[in-house]
Amino acid sequence: MKVVVIGCTHAGTAAIVNTAKLYPEAEITVYERNDNISFLSCGIALYVGGMVKDPQGLFYSSPQQLAELGVHTKMLHEVVSVDTENGKLVARNLRTGEEFEDTYDKLIMTTGSWPIVPKFEGGELNNIVLSKNWNHSNAIIEKAEKARNIVVVGAGYIGVELVEAFQLNGKQVTLIDAEDRILSKYLDPEFTDATEKNLQDHGIRLALSEKVTRFEGENGNVSRVITTKGEYDADLVILCIGFRPNTDLLKDQVEMLENGAIIVDEYMRTSRDNVYAAGDSCAVFYNPTGQHAYIPLATNAVRMGTLVARNLVEPTVKYMGTQGTSGIKIYEDNIAGTGLTEIAAKEAGLDVEAVVINENYRPEFMPTHEPVKLKVVYEKETRRILGAQLMSKADLTQSINTISVCIQNHMKMEELAFIDFFFQPHYNKPWNFLNTAGLQALPLVPSRQPAHV
Repeated sequence: MKVVVIGCTHAGTAAIVNTAKLYPEAEITVYERNDNISFLSCGIALYVGGMVKDPQGLFYSSPQQLAELGVHTKMLHEVVSVDTENGKLVARNLRTGEEFEDTYDKLIMTTGSWPIVPKFEGGELNNIVLSKNWNHSNAIIEKAEKARNIVVVGAGYIGVELVEAFQLNGKQVTLIDAEDRILSKYLDPEFTDATEKNLQDHGIRLALSEKVTRFEGENGNVSRVITTKGEYDADLVILCIGFRPNTDLLKDQVEMLENGAIIVDEYMRTSRDNVYAAGDSCAVFYNPTGQHAYIPLATNAVRMGTLVARNLVEPTVKYMGTQGTSGIKIYEDNIAGTGLTEIAAKEAGLDVEAVVINENYRPEFMPTHEPVKLKVVYEKETRRILGAQLMSKADLTQSINTISVCIQNHMKMEELAFIDFFFQPHYNKPWNFLNTAGLQALPLVPSRQPAHV
């Protein structure tokens, strides 16, 4: 069996390693257009902020390690076309420019995503960089050393983590986003309001509800960012506007969402025989809505990549879908979320209610008893749990993983109220705060059930 893998980051590495172990007789060839593989891009802010001392720890595999598994890894090789009808591809050696043809029995597409880069006037100026791969992270660190005023465009996870890292390094930082809230895809206002205040209290300037219109510069270097509402001095600009799936190779050959994300079934198969896909190039099955959605997360990628290998010869293990569970630490605040926010649920046309609790996570007689804010969103008619968000200075984020399982299993608020959680004063109260959220959502008058005869 001849297996070709295009792209080698989270999903690609998981697919390659597991394929090599499960099918030792397979001939596996990997095409990677970069000069490195398996870079943990979600660690960029930690690297930029100096928390990661050894950047090699951000790589969890290497061509040498794959070679030990019998994998042929072609670095700095870009696949320029794929013919899924005939099981062929054309690749280009980026060192020499040589192009050649290869064939496959099974094709695994793990080409990932690429940052969205609008065509701004002045976008060609120096010191305007992206934040995606290893080379980007090194460029950011090198340029940030000489920069005083740094502007980050895009207030998602990457953007928020970067502005914190730059502020801790003594920089003057501005965060720009067209939305009226930071982290608006992940959190409701109860959480983003507090986080915005936290950033501002640390001296970070927020320019929300503003769109970048152009960049201005001096001597070929960026010096100012112009938006619809103002202008901001900038020695360095990092664009973190979002990502799009990198799937042009399969355009018009497999089924995709409108944004180009490849649609796969529960066994990671595309609509074309013998072509599989995983990771940020794909749509995922989003359990809260029961529809495919584009949610590029490393956790989705490694699960999907592993499942590709498991199902490469025959369908064996189904993908359970995702809740889009994620977390972030901003200064002392530990924040996590899963499933739909209340705003996203209503935008999806769902009739929902939500309960918000604010309480100390463990008994007040303990030396410390940090408060926790928890919001749980549920469907009004069925009372099915659809999402949750949590914030606390104590690290209670694993509780969001528990809610993720609840959503996965279509549990209701009544069940959350009475789930069996242990009690120990070091860790919680007799009623765990997850129970408390469920209890608060119980109807004031229980519905009458037919009596047993």
